[in-house]
Amino acid sequence: MSLHLNLFIYPGGHHEAAWRHPDTDISRVLDITYYQALARKAEGAKLDAIFFADGPSLADNIRYASRFRLEPLTWMSAIAAVTSRIGLIGTASTTYTEPYNLARQFASLDHLSNGRAGWNIVTTGAAGAAANFGLPEHPPHADRYARAEEYLEVVTRLWDSWEDEALVIDQDSGIFADTDRIHRVDHVGREFSVAGPLNLPRSPQGRPVYVQAGSSDDGRGFAARWAEAIFTAHQTLESAQEFYADIKERARGVGRDPGSVLVLPGISPVIAATEAEARTLHDRLNALTQPAYSLEVLHHTLGVDLSGHDLDGPVPAEALRLDGDRTASSRAQLVVDIVEREQPTIRQLMHRLAGARGHRVVVGTAEQVADQMQLWHESGAADGFNVMPPWLTGGFDRFVDGVLPILRERGLFRHEYDGTTLREHLGLERPPSLFAHPAPHQETA
Repeated sequence: MSLHLNLFIYPGGHHEAAWRHPDTDISRVLDITYYQALARKAEGAKLDAIFFADGPSLADNIRYASRFRLEPLTWMSAIAAVTSRIGLIGTASTTYTEPYNLARQFASLDHLSNGRAGWNIVTTGAAGAAANFGLPEHPPHADRYARAEEYLEVVTRLWDSWEDEALVIDQDSGIFADTDRIHRVDHVGREFSVAGPLNLPRSPQGRPVYVQAGSSDDGRGFAARWAEAIFTAHQTLESAQEFYADIKERARGVGRDPGSVLVLPGISPVIAATEAEARTLHDRLNALTQPAYSLEVLHHTLGVDLSGHDLDGPVPAEALRLDGDRTASSRAQLVVDIVEREQPTIRQLMHRLAGARGHRVVVGTAEQVADQMQLWHESGAADGFNVMPPWLTGGFDRFVDGVLPILRERGLFRHEYDGTTLREHLGLERPPSLFAHPAPHQETA
């Protein structure tokens, strides 16, 4: 089975100092043609999708890094206009959006892109977002996931509220739509009250692809029930294997085919002609980091301010004691695991995380990167990868020109697209509408 590969686009690149790299055209990160060119290159390389992250608040450390947020649906619509095959996956929060609006937006994107939309479902970890939406405080981790469960129930029924045969468009008879096949949702729950139906027909994929990016225990349970592709962060093969096996078993436990739940860890490849040159490149990127930025990232992740400590000294014990929401945070636990396993200094830990915020950084030749991807794929750790170039566009160019030919030679990646929709690229079935065979008592529009 071949790998599934997405291009994860971050302004400038994924290394926190990418915007300072001399080959990064940072002046273009608000220019849509920059992103359109990246998307066309990814489509030419036959990748499954491009992926765009989002968060509904300004990062505290914007002073030192290009971490502003373009709105993903606007961004993906502009990409859809200049591409024809590559999938379009964007992030939207279940905590800070409403189901009906989101259902309309993603269904519209799926129609206008001819079936290429994917929704990266997040509950939002940034506490600062609450003040942007009139909330006195950020909801606790468990409450956010409870809301997400109900949110997915509502959105799914909205996307299914038009059966596939509801749109008739019969000019001779004068029937535009079969209203017996358009169904009210009539959801009343703890979080939402939504009548429905959606105000546009069922989209080409039936539903946009459900993508999810949480790896906590709550996140794993949610993914097993809903996700069709999962973005996840792992530093070791063993950790990735454990996650992969757990997700597949949880999916089986709720009656789903484990093969319909794809696990896609992040990988940030630092590629050069030799391993030594790659390590030199990585060191130069790390040398461009701003300690104040890196310390703020650690503060946000671990809840401990390390700015008063010797950066070349050990990570203090109090940084490893997680409390509150951080006890449920998979990313906080990942950082603690790095410290316990490798015993780095604070500076070494900052550099360890600078490349991809906890995702795995592979430094070496194109062949070494391909070897690692093949190992993880064949060892039950990954169905594919979310490719996170350390800087753009050069870091992606090196992956496309160096790694992809090796993967293709080994039979691990496609030469051409077999289908036109994101579901087809990912090998996922088009789901039938929940209303396809309504019971006699079921109310219609």
